This record gives sequence, C-alpha cells and structure tokens, in this order.
Amino acid sequence: MNLTFCGAARIVTGSCYLIESGKDKILVDCGMFQGTKEITRLNYEPFRFDPKKISYVLLTHAHIDHCGLIPKLVKEGFRGKIFATSATIDLCRIMLEDSAEVQQTQTEEENKRRLREGQEIRYPLYDVEEARASFPYFSEVEYERTYSITKNLQARYLDAGHIIGSSTIEVYVAENSETKKIVFSGDVGQWDAPIVHDPTPVEETDYLVIESTYGNRLHEDVKLRDDLLLSYVRETYKKRGKLLIPSFAVERTQELLYAFNKLFRAGKMPNEKVFLDSPLAIKATGIFTRHREDYDKEALEYKDPFGFPNLVYCNTTEESKEINEYSGPCIVIAGNGMATGGRIRHHFRHGLWNPKNTVLFVGYQAEGTLGREILEGSKMVKMMGMSIAVKADIRMIDSFSAHADLDGLLKWIYAMKRKPKKIFLVHGEPDSIDSFRAKLKKEGYKTDVPKLGETIAL
Repeated sequence: MNLTFCGAARIVTGSCYLIESGKDKILVDCGMFQGTKEITRLNYEPFRFDPKKISYVLLTHAHIDHCGLIPKLVKEGFRGKIFATSATIDLCRIMLEDSAEVQQTQTEEENKRRLREGQEIRYPLYDVEEARASFPYFSEVEYERTYSITKNLQARYLDAGHIIGSSTIEVYVAENSETKKIVFSGDVGQWDAPIVHDPTPVEETDYLVIESTYGNRLHEDVKLRDDLLLSYVRETYKKRGKLLIPSFAVERTQELLYAFNKLFRAGKMPNEKVFLDSPLAIKATGIFTRHREDYDKEALEYKDPFGFPNLVYCNTTEESKEINEYSGPCIVIAGNGMATGGRIRHHFRHGLWNPKNTVLFVGYQAEGTLGREILEGSKMVKMMGMSIAVKADIRMIDSFSAHADLDGLLKWIYAMKRKPKKIFLVHGEPDSIDSFRAKLKKEGYKTDVPKLGETIAL
C-alpha cells in the first residue's frame, strides 16, 4: 500500500492524500492551495494522479483548503463517490459555489491587466456551473458507522470537533492477508469550544496523518475568550469607532454570533449594531441553524443560538457600502478571515487608517496574507491598488481558532492506547511542524514530515 502526499505537505493548505492498494485509488480530501501567489499557483498544476482513475473521495470537512479542488477533479474526469457527513455536504454546496464566483471575479480582473500587457488571458479553475456539477457525486455518511468503500477498504468517520460535520477518518486497508489502519485527523478542534462537540479520540492506529497548524502555540483559555471579546468591544465603543473583524464564513462567524448572543442576553454589550457583511456567512449560518444534531449540550439550550436584536444581515453590495457611511460605533464581521479577498478589504480601505477603529483577528493568518502583514505590525499596506496607513488598533484572540493548539493535539494523540508505528505531520508551517515533531520525539513517537508529492510505502 502506498500513501502519496498530494497537498498540505510542509504547507498549511491543499489537503489531499492518495491511498493506493491493488487497483484501489482513494483520495482523502481534495483541497485548494491558499496563501501566497507561489502557493496558489499549485492549484493550476496537473493533479499528481489521473482523476479518471480515482474511485472515491473521503472528505473530512467543508473548508476550501480541504474540498476546494473537487470541482476541478470532476471537471477532469472523476466519476466516483465523495463520502461526507450531511452537514459537510450542505456546506460544500455553498462553499464551492462561492469559490467559483471568487475565481471568476479575480480572473476577470487579472485578464484586464494581462490584455493591457499583451499577455494571454487565463481561465478560472472552474465556474459556478462546474462547481454545481460536482454536487451529484456527494454521498452521505454518519458518524461512528463502518462503511465498506471497496472490497478491501473500509472507512469510519468520527466527529473531529472542528466545525459542524467535520470528521476524523479511520481507514482500514486489507492487503496480503493483513489489515492496516490509517487515521487522517482532518482538522482537530478544541475542547470546550462552543456549538460543536469535543473531538472524538481514536483508540489506536498503525499510522496517523495529523494536522499541525498550531503545533508550536497555545491558545488563550477558551473559557476566558468571551471576556476578552467584550473588552475589545468596549474599548472600540469608547473610541466611538468600528470594530472590524475579518472572519471565515464557516464556523468562525457562527462562534462570534454565538458569543455576541450570550453577551447581549447577559446585558453586557453596548447598545450598538452588529453588521454581518457576508452573503456566504449568512447562508452558512442558516445551515448551522438546521444541523442541530451536531450541537453540544450548551448550544442545544438556545432556540436560535446565532440571532439577537442588534444583528443586521448585509446581503447586497449596497447594504455593505452603507456601513461605511454609518457614523455611530458598530461591529462589522466580514469575510474573509485572512483579508485576502472579500468585503473586509473594502472596510479596511475605509477604516484601517482611522485610530478610532480596531481590527480584531480571530483566526490563523497564513504567511503571505494581508492579515498576517497587518498582525505583524506593518504601518503601511498595499491593497486594492493603493497604499493605506495602519493606524487602527490591532488586536488578536487566538482562542477563537477552530484548531486544537499544541496541548490539544497532544491530548488527542495521548488518548490512544498504543503508539502508532509512525506519525506523519502535515498541514503546518515549518516552525509549527518542527516544534510539534520535537515534542513528539521527546515522548518516544516516530514521526515523518513528508514532502509535497512524496510517496511512502506502508
């Protein structure tokens, strides 16, 4: 049996792993590369396998860096099944359509420049219709049921506690009268996080492929983050400014709405509007509302965990623009989470230079993104064809991350009854992986950090 690392190897994004056993060729995830131009160019390179020969895709969850190249896979000949949980399938529909729309818009802008410079035009990876063409290939699975995928391969999905529908996948491969087990962690969530369940531990495995996004960091205490959020709200309200929050549409936005809901109900919030300026996040919130089967006990106590009187949905461009003319203090939640695109960039354009305002990051900022640049202290940034001074206060809350930190990852691994034969560290930047690897080595675990495209015989 061979395992090839077709993405997320020594980088954070592009999750994609190829299992080959006999005639079986199975993918775990088919994600998009995100970040710098050098990294995103990988999306346009040929797959490291023939899509026509892939029989099945086992999908961990709906974030674009895990599912974003599925339409490209279908476009190039895949005709198998994509196994995912119900919530993941619902989220993929809106995420992949949105991804297609973003690509079409960005490609149109890029082609204006290319035509001016006499270069050949480019085409998006896929358009909206091609994204929709992938939907019929999705097939629903349930947690903690074992599925026979092929004659020699079985899979079992466990709740990863990352976002609704997210999964850790146990894969059992029968080969030469022996069954080997490989576990793909997906993205491991935090313990005691709101809305979703805690990550489900794995009893044992022969091989483990695990993310290491926060393998060198510790989050603030989850239990204290509402207080920290409230302090930044009040700080900005006192300045009579806008609290600008770049946020991913899926999970991060819903956790923010959930936190604001609790604070408003407790009478702790200033009487100000909270603008949710993201059509995708609005759609995702509707999906979160429907999938109550994935809620933890606390979230189930709320009839509507994400709604409160001061919340204003902004679907249209006109509604978004009106926020810039709004004179009172307010909170603006807009995509995307790393400020690489979306409506948050327009709010930065109008508000990043104003010391009355505060920018609050609530998630990981990948290397090469505008969010990372601002967070690291740049006093001047280039965006949307102009230079903008950074005079707003810059704040960060780590504990809103949907990823487990170093202690959380170790807790998840230590729950296994025996050590795996080998742990493959993926989905992380070099510093994070190196730190995580050193800690595991100290505890007697055998690890490997595969290269992009590397094939390993198990």
